[in-house]
Amino acid sequence: MRRSTAAAVGTLTGAALIVGVRLSVQPPEGPAAAPPAVDLAGNEPTTKPSGTKKPAPPKEDAAQEAPRSGLKDGTFKGKGATNPYGTIQVSIKVEDGKITAADATYPTTNDSATINPPAIKALREATLEEQSAEVAAVSGATYTTKSYQESLQAALDAAKA
Repeated sequence: MRRSTAAAVGTLTGAALIVGVRLSVQPPEGPAAAPPAVDLAGNEPTTKPSGTKKPAPPKEDAAQEAPRSGLKDGTFKGKGATNPYGTIQVSIKVEDGKITAADATYPTTNDSATINPPAIKALREATLEEQSAEVAAVSGATYTTKSYQESLQAALDAAKA
């Protein structure tokens, strides 16, 4: 009798623990939406930022100034670089021979939804800092980094003077 009572109590306790664990597990979040695209065309925002920023003085004889970096001013799009998880395409904006903005389209499904947004953000910041395709790899996003670098290099090649 004691054994059957202990077995019943043990079985009921185990079942209660399993049900409790199952009820406490949260469903995974849905895929993250892609961040809004950066306007590389230079269109003015609809709302002006507040502050007292003086406008830059007009450039005189800009045609005679050769950018030291060898990049033409404008917006340039690299070719899409495909990896096993999708295609990444980088666009850059060059002003005064320097990369002033970088944006990328990238996959946002399955694991890419959690891996790509922070990786692309880090790669974008590194691009603006390094001013080249020699950006450091992002840990855990090897395919994303390689595809980003490949597309960025194509955009830089298109921007060469």
